[in-house]
Amino acid sequence: MSITRNKTMYSFTYNASSTRVLFGTGTVSELGIELERLGLKRALFLATPGQEGYVRRCASSVGAVAAGVFADATMHTPVSVTEDALRVVRDLDIDGVVAIGGGSTTGLGKAIAWRTDLPQIVIPTTYAGSEMTPILGETADGRKVTRSDPRIQPETVIYDVELTKTLPRGAAVASGMNAMAHAIEALYAEDRNPVVNLMALEAISALYGSLPQIAESRDDEDARAKALYGAWLSGICLGSVSMALHHKLCHTLGGMFDLPHAELHATLLPHTLAYNSPAIPEVVEKLCGVFNQRDPAQSLYEFNQRLRIKTTLADLGMAKDGIEPAVDAALSKPYKNPRALERNSLIALLRRAYTGNHPAP
Repeated sequence: MSITRNKTMYSFTYNASSTRVLFGTGTVSELGIELERLGLKRALFLATPGQEGYVRRCASSVGAVAAGVFADATMHTPVSVTEDALRVVRDLDIDGVVAIGGGSTTGLGKAIAWRTDLPQIVIPTTYAGSEMTPILGETADGRKVTRSDPRIQPETVIYDVELTKTLPRGAAVASGMNAMAHAIEALYAEDRNPVVNLMALEAISALYGSLPQIAESRDDEDARAKALYGAWLSGICLGSVSMALHHKLCHTLGGMFDLPHAELHATLLPHTLAYNSPAIPEVVEKLCGVFNQRDPAQSLYEFNQRLRIKTTLADLGMAKDGIEPAVDAALSKPYKNPRALERNSLIALLRRAYTGNHPAP
């Protein structure tokens, strides 16, 4: 038997994550040990206002090493909030940060680390996956700027399945779709590689299999563990390769219109995949196998409906007259994409996403 191999398959670059990961149930109890391992003496705990109570209890559990709590983390990581947090860092002589929560809190920790190079411990409570990346997206004056730097990569991530139990159904499934977007776009990234491809397909399969159970019951620990596992893998994908049209549109719309981050990813994913499908037949074939359907973009559109996620930009609060300015902003500094970026086609894409029409290439 002769075997024909794609010669380019074995020519690639892969950068492994340097983040230490603790994964399981009850792992948040290891926080004190991790603080000691990193040599931290005065840690600042970060939270959103809604999770301040729980984060303060976590801070109390580790004793004097918890020097303070900053509970104003905000979606899309506004620079003004980061500046407020930095004043606390200086006033309390902080030597490290502990971010407990979703993408907003993780983003604030990264923003502080990028400016100070302080070590970070992240304890995610959603399925976003951003905690595994050296990527930071910040907003100022209606624009979201994304950067990547080794200082942004957290030193330790503690995944505790138990912490996802109280996550509201809508937030849980939307953050899971956010993670899936990272993995899907990694499959057709310009700098994709076989290692990331394997992780991406495993992540997509884990999330596709677990999110419907989470949509029906928060008590299904196996489903929550599987989703958290998928989110972890998706985060590694996001941090290992470059992103393309989908993430560019999400960053642009999120910064311009302050739209909910996870729901925005879920809403746009079927449409951005449909746009790129003609240029990525090998990825479409792989996704057909995962979804067991012949049209992956349509499968994702129907999956959103099954999960009862808001699936129109109008429902998320975007003004219809913002479509063309958003496309122009995205095209002004585009990400590399497998299909050429055509202004009229992108306007049509956002119009379909705005009204909730079926995705189309």
